Amino acid sequence: MKQINLEQHLKDNGGILNLIPVFVPRRFGSAGHRLKLHPDDYFALGTKRGSIKERWFSSVICAINGEDAAPDEGMSYVNINGNKEDKISLKEFVDTLKDKLIGKELFEKYGTWPMYSKFFDYEGPLFHHVHLDFEAAARVGKLGKPEAYYFPPQVNNHPGNFPHTYFGFSPDVTLDEVKERLKGYTERDIRITELSRAYRIQLGTGWYTPPGVIHAPGSYLTYEPQWNSDVNSVFENITDNEIYDKSFLNENCPPDKMEDLDYIMSLLDWEKNVDPDYRKHYFRPPVTITENEDYTEKWVAYGNDYIAAKELTVNPGRTVTIKDNTAYGFITMQGNGKVGPHRCAVGTMLRFGQLSEDEFFVSYDAASKGIVIENQNQSEPLVMLKHFPSNPSVPKA
Repeated sequence: MKQINLEQHLKDNGGILNLIPVFVPRRFGSAGHRLKLHPDDYFALGTKRGSIKERWFSSVICAINGEDAAPDEGMSYVNINGNKEDKISLKEFVDTLKDKLIGKELFEKYGTWPMYSKFFDYEGPLFHHVHLDFEAAARVGKLGKPEAYYFPPQVNNHPGNFPHTYFGFSPDVTLDEVKERLKGYTERDIRITELSRAYRIQLGTGWYTPPGVIHAPGSYLTYEPQWNSDVNSVFENITDNEIYDKSFLNENCPPDKMEDLDYIMSLLDWEKNVDPDYRKHYFRPPVTITENEDYTEKWVAYGNDYIAAKELTVNPGRTVTIKDNTAYGFITMQGNGKVGPHRCAVGTMLRFGQLSEDEFFVSYDAASKGIVIENQNQSEPLVMLKHFPSNPSVPKA
């Protein structure tokens, strides 16, 4: 591919970049098969890597995914000319264009695009695990990981095997009870979720999970805006009849702390884990921003200092101009039409590695001036989910 001017490419495309789908395997769990991926491609990287269970959006970081993972696994790439071999990473666009892509405020504050989102798609429950806070993550050279969940109806035609999510521990549980369970990590099924509490997942709603809060996600496909991190500690050694060795528990501890249960317990924000009003503080029903004959826009991730997301629904046959005060990525959930100069259509049967018309990244300038969005479907709405770092305009809770 001949050298291209990234700034000119952005300008020629109306300030909007078409991103190539990024699918990520995990060696644990079973795939939920709701990623719109071709049935033959769920083991596209081989059975050793496990089935594909995630799709990452607007990512400038790599997945922490074992020694067999490619060095750029999880990173987003821009479709340059319709030839998937000529792709350029979103990270290169951010590093080169800086504030011209993500805006002055974000670039000066973070020096990069600081978040990404994903589809999380498991057939069964995930293990009870905690994402490190920023202080604990810094000790192993990483970032803390706050994350949000939203359960979109369009991709949840079935609930999987366990549509409930555990958060924290029962308010009457003590630190010593949890520590005592962890002592048996390599000897028996410690059944850590006996000390927790589960909530049935409600489609069209979401949650915010602060770092330091242990959780075991349920089996609906989940849209997850999150910080630029892939760091956790797994407190559950047997989940859905699958065994997890001790490296899952201590892999993000400093070398001299890997056998220190007191240190591992310190990864928990205990007050938040046993909050008796956990649902009141962290459940996130949608909040309507605008609703009229042309479109509806709602907050679906909010109430934290890091990450946010909106759901935009453009009614059949309508054309709207939508302004935002930040750069953002988006994934199309339903329908088809145009976004700026681009064709836009939900993916229905994607092959691993192919291009698509369902995922985009919108620059700060284009977002602030307003994007013209046209729903060319006369019967279905055009629905998209938009993810971006939090800012003062996002509701506090």
